[in-house]
Amino acid sequence: MNTRRLLLSALVAASLVGCYGPRAYTRGTYEDPNTIEMLGDRFNENDLQLIAKKMAESLASAPRFAQPPPQGSPLPIVLVGKLRNSTSEHIDMRSLGDKIQTALAQTGRFALVDQQARQDIAEEYEYQQSGYVNPEAAKAPGQQASVDFLMTGDLASIIQEVGRDKLVYYKMTAKLNDVRTGTIAWTDEKQIRKKFEKQGVSW
Repeated sequence: MNTRRLLLSALVAASLVGCYGPRAYTRGTYEDPNTIEMLGDRFNENDLQLIAKKMAESLASAPRFAQPPPQGSPLPIVLVGKLRNSTSEHIDMRSLGDKIQTALAQTGRFALVDQQARQDIAEEYEYQQSGYVNPEAAKAPGQQASVDFLMTGDLASIIQEVGRDKLVYYKMTAKLNDVRTGTIAWTDEKQIRKKFEKQGVSW
């Protein structure tokens, strides 16, 4: 009797593993990256896009930058610097900075300096001065553009849970600092508020 019960239990366990065991994602489709979908209560790519769009549009329309410079005058040179994550989540702030940088470039109102590329450029100078490159064509330090403005920012969040409801609030504050004077040439913020309802998970 015990043997039959053990055998029956083993068969039931095997069937459960077959029905509810690990599954692989074997079929997929391309989705529009601009489509807003909230599959979880964490910071997502939609939040990143909303922040970058708001900051670029706000800066480009600010009184100091709303009009393009006179013909022949250089564009203001902006460096997107350190963006601080003050939330409790792990958020890729470098991706956020890259997204803001791309959005600013697309306005056509600014010249951008890439902070991440500076070290690579410094290494390239060393290579070009090593003798492997034609000295007449080699580039050397001392000719890089001087940054006019440095953008910094801070992303904060507030999370509230009451019963089955959860409210997630994000606030991104960005500042454009005049490198020459140290004053703030522009600042703005983007607020995102999302509500979630806790539901039971069926198996």
